[in-house]
This record gives sequence, structure tokens and C-alpha cells, in this order.
Amino acid sequence: MTTLSQASCEACRIGAPTVSETEARELLTQIPDWSLIEVDGIQQLQRQYKFKNFVAAMAFANELADIAEAEGHHPGILVEWGKATVTWWSHSIKGLHRNDFVMAAKTDSLLGK
Repeated sequence: MTTLSQASCEACRIGAPTVSETEARELLTQIPDWSLIEVDGIQQLQRQYKFKNFVAAMAFANELADIAEAEGHHPGILVEWGKATVTWWSHSIKGLHRNDFVMAAKTDSLLGK
């Protein structure tokens, strides 16, 4: 079985189904440090990472930007002193797609480098 961090994003078009609540909870077990949140009625995944300073947080955000570009799927990233908050959701379907869980796992894998 391929882990989420080893999977690739698939094309997600307008009208593609969002993950069910059951599927979201199941996928969340593979990325336990992430939270399901709702913003303006849109389900999203969010995690805050802590760093020793602003420069380290920004370096993390830049590495994540490279992965996001390669996969063609882009998060919300808020960089502050000593932390970066990452939020994944699929804009085209206004909710969560499997791609968001894949990218959350890839985001976590940056810490293992």
C-alpha cells in the first residue's frame, strides 16, 4: 500500500466529489497532527508547525512551495516568527479532496529531511 506521502495528486476538476466525512476521518488517521476545520462553510485541513525563528519558518514555507508547484496543488501558508500555519483544501470543489490529504502528508515529510 502506498503511503499518502508517496502518492501523487490527481487532476481535480470543478464538480469532482469531495471526500465523505467517513473517508476524511479515515485519511486523518494517517496525518494525526492535522485538524479538520471549516472556514466559510468549506472543510479544510490545517496544521501549525513550530520553528526556532522566522528564517527557519520561511525556509520551510519555501520548501513547501517547491513541492506544491511540482504537484500543481497549492496551500494557504501563514508564516510568523517561529511558526508556519499550513492549510490545504481544493478550491475548485470548495472542500476536501484526497489530494489535500496527500499534500498534508508530503508537508509533514519535510520535517523528516
